[in-house]
Amino acid sequence: MSYSFEYIDIILLAMIAGFIFLRLRGILGKKTGFEENINSSFPHDVPETKNSPILNLETFDDQAKKDFLNGAKIAYESVITNFSKGDLKTIKNLLAKDVYDQFDEAIKDKKTRNVSSETTFIGINSAEIKEHNQNKNMLEVSVEFVSEIISCIKDKDNKVVSGDPQKVKKVLDTWKFTKDSNSKNPNWLIVDTQA
Repeated sequence: MSYSFEYIDIILLAMIAGFIFLRLRGILGKKTGFEENINSSFPHDVPETKNSPILNLETFDDQAKKDFLNGAKIAYESVITNFSKGDLKTIKNLLAKDVYDQFDEAIKDKKTRNVSSETTFIGINSAEIKEHNQNKNMLEVSVEFVSEIISCIKDKDNKVVSGDPQKVKKVLDTWKFTKDSNSKNPNWLIVDTQA
């Protein structure tokens, strides 16, 4: 009889473990192979024309614009959230050197002043291409983003010195992306960020 109780205990433990596994999988999800990767999502090749071996903005059709904007949105959110955390390593490949240096200076300045920023990215309301130019082999695209963000800056005592940790605010940013049409590297770089 005592052996049967041990088997019931083992079966009950196995059922509990299975239940916990299924709950965790339901909450955390499972890796399907279709996860967004910012490094592969944002790079976008503009199709080549038959007349020209290089990429140009004349072939920036509706589908190409849609694909570009999808990547630009992912890049925008990633830059905003990682910059607020002070993590530039993750987004370094998206930033031109000047922009990277500006962000790095801003992060160092916050550390010097002994303040921290808290940002919660709510979402992007709209993203629209405002301008696209080709200057010799350089392609330039300016995108206007309207997003919703909660942000505040706190001092060393965790007191709010600016912003509001409870208030969602609308933010309008215009960012310029560029890439060398002769380059085999498909990445667009952020070369300017205007709030």
